[in-house]
Amino acid sequence: MNPEFLVADRHSGIVIDETGVTFDFEGQSAEFPWSDIQSVHSKPGGGHRLMVAVVLPGGKFYECGVKARNRMTLEQWVRHLGYVLHVYLGRRDNRGPWSP
Repeated sequence: MNPEFLVADRHSGIVIDETGVTFDFEGQSAEFPWSDIQSVHSKPGGGHRLMVAVVLPGGKFYECGVKARNRMTLEQWVRHLGYVLHVYLGRRDNRGPWSP
């Protein structure tokens, strides 16, 4: 089974799975398949927020932030996100463009 990353708060959500990255903000979704993604970056933000950015070829990027309930949850998210990105981006880096 392939790993997935799913986090959400009242306003937004982030899903990372075998199909790519999906951002949701107040009911609006943006889907980015792995074949369209140049890189994915993340960082903890203020107020226990996890920020994730998808960079497309040519440099255009999209960001989404999700607020964790507490610092411990944020730290768990960051660790799990690192693992999931390593799996999917590592596949692509080692075998050319990622395919399921």
